[in-house]
Amino acid sequence: MLNNDVLRSLRYLLKVSDSKLEDFCRLADYPVEPGLISACLLHEDEPDYRSCSDVLLAHVLEGLVFHKRGKDESRAPLPVAKRLTNNIVLKKLRVAFELRDDDIQAILQSVDLPMTKAELGALFRAPEHKHYRECGDQILRNFLRGLTLRERGPV
Repeated sequence: MLNNDVLRSLRYLLKVSDSKLEDFCRLADYPVEPGLISACLLHEDEPDYRSCSDVLLAHVLEGLVFHKRGKDESRAPLPVAKRLTNNIVLKKLRVAFELRDDDIQAILQSVDLPMTKAELGALFRAPEHKHYRECGDQILRNFLRGLTLRERGPV
């Protein structure tokens, strides 16, 4: 899934402004240039559109985790992913919203994409594990849609 689409989905899901997404970056100790988030939220055919980099989205997700769960100052910060995959996005959202396997299954079931615990577990494994499964765009898109339904309620 395109980083710009994930960023748009997150903004809608959380009901936050562009400046709040910039605040998430600052929480993750990432200085973001003013207007960059707004430019990334534009559609491809609009003037001033900018592509959202993996580093920017990774810092927004990390800041979201800190916003939702708090920042532990006693621990050294984890390195932020330089190359973002759908699996990493899914993991960050799972941590930020404190979701368990049952919660994720219910979210996916709400958008007619049922998954077993084994299928779900494969998405969260290390890439070098023999049962690792890549998270496709459809799974992430439907997960974001289901999470939006859960957080915002039916529209």
